[in-house]
Amino acid sequence: MARGKIQMRRIENATNRQVTFSKRRTGLLKKAHELSVLCDAEVTMIIFSQKGRLYQFSSNSEIRKTIDRYRKSANDADTYQAKMEQHILHLKQETMDIERKIELLEVSLRKLSGQCLGSCSIDEIHMIGDQLERSLSSVRARKAQLFNDQIQQLQAKERSLKEENAKLLAKCHENPWQSTAHPRAAALHSRSSQSADVETGLSIGLPES
Repeated sequence: MARGKIQMRRIENATNRQVTFSKRRTGLLKKAHELSVLCDAEVTMIIFSQKGRLYQFSSNSEIRKTIDRYRKSANDADTYQAKMEQHILHLKQETMDIERKIELLEVSLRKLSGQCLGSCSIDEIHMIGDQLERSLSSVRARKAQLFNDQIQQLQAKERSLKEENAKLLAKCHENPWQSTAHPRAAALHSRSSQSADVETGLSIGLPES
């Protein structure tokens, strides 16, 4: 006959409660011992009965060492948790500061582009105008610098081309025939000279024997 499922609630009968406590305590201590042996785990168990009697088990020779280890681990965990919470709060504060800065920059950008000026005072409009003038002056100065750099590069390239052209002209003056003669022109000149040496004539009738 199968045992019925026991409801998880306080046993009202004192005798039954004491019997159940004794049985389950013995089984729990046995399971703790098996766990420590099979898995090479450090296990410590402390049980106080309803009357205040202490039952304990420890795989370590001294239960106090395990308790000290637990306290140290718990303190480390609490310290880590506190540091994490403080770090999260710091990140949230930095995020809020960055969001406020972005919002201010967007408002300033809209004002510089000529938007949202209805709520600005005369002094603010003067400040915006001065800022735009300074920005325009910087842009013009940068533009002039770029133009000057390009002009200097072009002038340097022009000087280099002139120097190269002068060298080529000097070579042409040193070897005038070699520079102007062309292979095809030389061949035509040779053919024309050969054709000039050949005598041509026209005769009517049978050739003389």
